[in-house]
Amino acid sequence: MPTNMKRVFRGLLILFAAVAVACASRERTLVVLSTNDMHAKIQNFPRLAAAVEACRDTAQLVVLVDAGDRWTGNAYVDMAPTPGMPVIALMNRLGFDVATLGNHEFDHGQAFLGRMIDSMDFEVVCANVVSDTCTFPQLPPYTVLDEDGIRIGFVGVVTNYEGPGHPAGNASSFAGLEFPDPQAMAMKYAAELRPEVDVLVLVSHMGDDRDEELLGKETQFDLVIGGHTHVKVDSLVNGTLLTQTGKYLKNVGVTAVRFRGRKIEGIESRLVPLDGYAPDASYQAEVDRYYAEPELNKPVGAFSETIDKWGLANWMAGSVADETDADVGFYHIGGVRLDSIPAGGVSTAKVYDLEPFGTEIALMRMTPADMRRMILSKYNDEENRKEAHRIDLISTTPYVIVTDAADNALDVRFPKLREGKVYEVAVSDYVYRNYKDLNYTDGKLTGTAVAGVLLEELQDDGPLTPDNRPRQKIIRNS
Repeated sequence: MPTNMKRVFRGLLILFAAVAVACASRERTLVVLSTNDMHAKIQNFPRLAAAVEACRDTAQLVVLVDAGDRWTGNAYVDMAPTPGMPVIALMNRLGFDVATLGNHEFDHGQAFLGRMIDSMDFEVVCANVVSDTCTFPQLPPYTVLDEDGIRIGFVGVVTNYEGPGHPAGNASSFAGLEFPDPQAMAMKYAAELRPEVDVLVLVSHMGDDRDEELLGKETQFDLVIGGHTHVKVDSLVNGTLLTQTGKYLKNVGVTAVRFRGRKIEGIESRLVPLDGYAPDASYQAEVDRYYAEPELNKPVGAFSETIDKWGLANWMAGSVADETDADVGFYHIGGVRLDSIPAGGVSTAKVYDLEPFGTEIALMRMTPADMRRMILSKYNDEENRKEAHRIDLISTTPYVIVTDAADNALDVRFPKLREGKVYEVAVSDYVYRNYKDLNYTDGKLTGTAVAGVLLEELQDDGPLTPDNRPRQKIIRNS
């Protein structure tokens, strides 16, 4: 192992006062390494492999855990002969021990997910998915690992808040499944498992806000490994450690649990940036093979300058409107999966990284009152908090959300629309299928794929000049 890797991980373990005392006769340290929301970013996997192997070279007891959303977000994985398989093959090779489900595990349907779980060499646990179908066998709610006599319990849960009643995604992907309240199921199995284990871990794809809500209650967990909200969290909540690494394998969570005998003496955690590790050469070679795909690598067009997140959302909203000759286009910010694209050539793979869901365009006829209702309902959504209290719908037409002092949306002003007039409105099928409180007439799916429209525009009209100016804003009512 290169000297710099040893130095980084040695410093980390000294900080924890962990491995330094491993030689004591009755004192041992368990290191829990964690990832979440990889979203198929296997280009970062060789650095993760280097970090994991460095830890295994140094620490005696190591387990590797993932908190969901392993695919959707990288064309080289999502468009592989078996979608998602490259990231699973890498995880199997690295020796992951336990994982739970994220909402994007269901993107290709539950039958596909059932087959994929069969290919995973690690245990997949989820306490709040109930299945009686043969296409998706019932998962265990928890698992127990025995590491040198230390029993570690892992309970898994996935969000059900965005559906509502199921994870974020198209309802057809969840037909026949039930998703009981994840917090209630976490508490139920914690009570069942606590007497049987020495350390109890919740592997959660609820989001840090829901994790904190759970930990505000009386729980029996020693550690929560979180995911879903793509934030970096390393904090103590009501006496329990909560960690989340952000997204895209940029960091690894490292939690050291010190034992005297089988009793926990202390727990410390830290998020470790993976850019401090040189990529493992053998894993890099495997990733390079996945990336050697001529059709995906071929440039189809270009941007004349860097396009940022706002610019990408503006482009996508404009594209769905232009393609359908709609008066107004809306695109939800959650469907914009890149933060920017630099100036220059744009490959097919980059477009599918931006829009990895196979989204199609939907059309509706709406008045400004209908659009106002849609925007207000989304902004004030107290169930799907991850997408609330922000500008979620980017539009070709300017609008202003007016809020009160408590950040509740009161009104939406459309300076360029005429009240009472009916407009043809283009949206993504995710908005059409899943947003609550939609009011419209003549709604329909067009069958036109958004990614195909973006590729065609790049090819026919490039180089494109980005419009990075926000058209939407929020003001507080004084």
